Amino acid sequence: MTRILPVGNGDMLANFDMDYNLRDIYYPTAGGENHGSLGRFGIFVDNKFSWLSEPCWRKRLDYEPSTLVTFVEADDPGLEIRILSQDMVDVGRPVYLKKVVFQNRSNRRRVLKAFFHCNLNISGYHIGNTLYYSPALRSLIQYRGRIYFLLNGSAGGEIGLNEFATGIKGRNGAKGTWCDAEDGALSGNATAHGDVDGVGALSVELPPGGEAVTYWWLVAGQNYKEVAELNQLISLRTPESFLERTRTYWRTWVNKNDEDFGDLDDQLVELYRRSLLVLRTNTDNRGGILAANDTDVTAYNDDNYSYVWPRDGALAAIASSNAGFPAQAQKFFNFCSDALTEEGFLFHRYNPDGSMGSSWHTWIDDEGNYILPIQEDETALVLVALWHYFRKFKDIDLVQSLYSPLVKPAAAFLVRFREPFTGLPQPSYDLWEERRGISAYTVSSVWAGLQAAAGLAQALGDCSTFTVYRKVAEEIKEAAQKYLYNPGLKRFIRMLVVDSKGHIEIDPTADSSLYGLFYFDMFQARDPRIIQTMQYLEERLWCPECGGIARYEGDPYLRVSNGPNTPVGNPWIVCTLWLAQWYIGMAESLPELEKARQLLEWTYQQALPGGILPEQINPFNQGPIGASPLTWSHATYALAVLEYGARYKALTRGLSLYQNHYFAQELSCV
Repeated sequence: MTRILPVGNGDMLANFDMDYNLRDIYYPTAGGENHGSLGRFGIFVDNKFSWLSEPCWRKRLDYEPSTLVTFVEADDPGLEIRILSQDMVDVGRPVYLKKVVFQNRSNRRRVLKAFFHCNLNISGYHIGNTLYYSPALRSLIQYRGRIYFLLNGSAGGEIGLNEFATGIKGRNGAKGTWCDAEDGALSGNATAHGDVDGVGALSVELPPGGEAVTYWWLVAGQNYKEVAELNQLISLRTPESFLERTRTYWRTWVNKNDEDFGDLDDQLVELYRRSLLVLRTNTDNRGGILAANDTDVTAYNDDNYSYVWPRDGALAAIASSNAGFPAQAQKFFNFCSDALTEEGFLFHRYNPDGSMGSSWHTWIDDEGNYILPIQEDETALVLVALWHYFRKFKDIDLVQSLYSPLVKPAAAFLVRFREPFTGLPQPSYDLWEERRGISAYTVSSVWAGLQAAAGLAQALGDCSTFTVYRKVAEEIKEAAQKYLYNPGLKRFIRMLVVDSKGHIEIDPTADSSLYGLFYFDMFQARDPRIIQTMQYLEERLWCPECGGIARYEGDPYLRVSNGPNTPVGNPWIVCTLWLAQWYIGMAESLPELEKARQLLEWTYQQALPGGILPEQINPFNQGPIGASPLTWSHATYALAVLEYGARYKALTRGLSLYQNHYFAQELSCV
């Protein structure tokens, strides 16, 4: 089930599903080891039991504004109980905390028992776990190898679980210990090993029309001592103090910069802030920016999105820099510097600890020849992101530290990795990771990467390499105009393939990624060739059923079919926002910004509860498809909002209308 309401701090990340079940617990890296499974929360009152995931509960899932603290309302008229629930991961420690307020909607005194189902597969393994009750701590503790978790709670100021049970799930027909809760009393079984789960319970008294509060915390550590000390710290400082400090931190963090958003509605601005917070949850404290942390997508290909794609990370780093948050970008650049090969390129994707991620890119072509299994745009865009960061913050010290290990080898690779007949970049896999050739998106990103390297060389006074980078960039742009623009079609093509004899085969498929030709400043948005191309893409890829732009014509990935009425492909958030960014770049008057604003509003309308943006949209019911939340979607939305605000400001104040994303119009090195 689609993930929503992520809460995290860069070391620990928790995700919920649409039924408000706790599904994922990542620790000690955001997007690394996932220890979660299906964790439930339920109540027993008036001899009736109910899990909050059941349909009888009317729920509203959201966050407190401008925070990474959830705010969930749940009401069951039959039970006459209303629940206000908040979840968060402490800003500085591996502590997941849940506050639950129970409101009695009846006029009689009642006793309510709440149940927290702890269902963990530590390090992703359902075997070899041990779960036991600690009478000294009045807590449940689960461990496997070097990972420990502790579950505890408090009610009425008293620390410790009132009841507990541990047991086996998945063996000999056992559903799980959660079933033990449904009669309102837990067995007290104190130890289980293997494929285990457990339940803790707290009891509260509800006066007529009154309320009561419980707190729950699930803390992580490398050993018993660490989780026991965290449990003691929460007991001493109170769980409410942890909640308040985390709430305050995120509100201060996300509102620290005073941005001009033009005439955008408050709801669009709040989605911008939510996007920045989501980017932070998907950024590991060691620098990796994860594409998504939604394990449900494993059903497609026995894998997930919990990897660092250098492309996605670079675009997220640009969004963070543009928004005035340098720390995540700095760590990401160091992450990429460590990952860069001796040859100067980055591979397909990485785990958050910097090790190589899984990949389907082949090392040989159809004729058995050696090829690099890369997407060259991923290497190039890291340089673009670093140049953009430097222009924003003038951090010459960071650039100096990265120049020799990252900038020069990566730029040297871009210089020499060129196809001999056309002078364009050598074939590599496209940004969609599906086909190998010379794609327009990759060409524009390589041009931008070389321009970025030239700018960084200029900043450091390295004039000889500056000249080389600028010369090769100019040659690539000339070749792009010659080979990628098709006069007969009156537009740019998405890809070409060159055989060993120099024969060229073109791929004219309408593909939204052609936006890169203007977005990376190779050509201006009002270039007639770009206008022809973007208008063609909007005409061919717009989804009439629900709006939005598909990736490309005939896109098969997770495609929703409806017989002969099947649309060109599922609309993607990022592809639709690319069209908005073109309209922003095109606008020379406020009325010309209207179409861009409409596309931002379309994006807002596709958001899931809490302002979470998925990867794709079902064209027939507008439900989410693919990973959620997708870092790329949120990064692109944040960029589009900032660009809209800057364009609006320029138009209302008579400033220069030339919109430059990355490069000074004239670079020179003297």
